[in-house]
Amino acid sequence: MIQMNNQTMGDKELMNDSISSQKMIESNYNTYANECVNPSLRTDFLNILKDEHDIQAELFNEMQKRGWYQVKPADPNDIAQSVQKLSQG
Repeated sequence: MIQMNNQTMGDKELMNDSISSQKMIESNYNTYANECVNPSLRTDFLNILKDEHDIQAELFNEMQKRGWYQVKPADPNDIAQSVQKLSQG
């Protein structure tokens, strides 16, 4: 636990903060890689982006294992509607 300004952050709050930070970091590296003109530097950004995705996946898996990040299965009807919408162009 971390205490800041007389408020305590437990493991769940810390992991929520960490996963949110990872999503922001990944978004930035994705932009950097997309807009990079130098091929070598782009490759470096893509390698870093993969590492950041791996960190986010570890956090996600740990949170899901603890019941702190539940993913609701998609409704088959919603999937069918999305497929139909996308196939119509």
